[in-house]
Amino acid sequence: MKEHRIIAIANQKGGVAKTTTAYNLGYCLQKRGKKVLLVDFDPQASLTISFGVEYPDQQLDRTVVDLLQRVIDRQPLPDLGDYLLEKDGLSLLPCNIVLSTMEVPLMTFIGGKTALREILTPLCSRFDYIIIDCAPSLGQLTINALTACDGVLIVTTPQIHSTKGMELLIDSISSVRTYSNPGIQIDGILVAMHTERTNIGKEVLRVTKEALGDAIPIFQTTIPRSVKVDEAHYASKPLGLHDPYGKVTAAYDTFCTEYLGGDVR
Repeated sequence: MKEHRIIAIANQKGGVAKTTTAYNLGYCLQKRGKKVLLVDFDPQASLTISFGVEYPDQQLDRTVVDLLQRVIDRQPLPDLGDYLLEKDGLSLLPCNIVLSTMEVPLMTFIGGKTALREILTPLCSRFDYIIIDCAPSLGQLTINALTACDGVLIVTTPQIHSTKGMELLIDSISSVRTYSNPGIQIDGILVAMHTERTNIGKEVLRVTKEALGDAIPIFQTTIPRSVKVDEAHYASKPLGLHDPYGKVTAAYDTFCTEYLGGDVR
């Protein structure tokens, strides 16, 4: 995969470990010597909170919202470095709940689909990887992320309704490819919160591979379910620091290697 890559981590369903994947894939990449920028593009601000900002709505004066508004108002962008937070070798462009108010302005602005791309383009020369944590929806925020990215990493869980919901996301990616980002590709599907010992988990994983595996790559690595994920979130640490020898930490490290090597089935 080329350097200076923008990855959108997406699924319109919430609670499938998108934020956990964004944070820990980013950490695994920086451990491999890559410069990584995380972009919180979900109004719930879970990634920003995981980064150590306990109350994003009260504590942050500068967020991605300000930059989006500048693009809409056709004002020049400021020094973007002033908007980035730094922690554990990672950089973050944060957000808060105010991001939810941008859906309508982005929809009515003639260049609304490309607003995030305008913001990220000047940052590409500073980072090897930019990882966007998308909102659990298929609204204008997610369309912006899909328009800005090179590749989409779909994160799902081994549940029937999660698998069915991916069809809508895949249709949205196809529309974005047609109208606003012809170079977008689906990097693959990562199954998270997986419990290998349960029959339903095995069955849903099998159905997912049968339904989508021929057209869309599914990563061999799966991310197991563990209480350590929640612990790391509350500790505001990536799993590699909170639980360095744990099974989820090992799984994300293995996944990172697989992702970089493109070894999917």
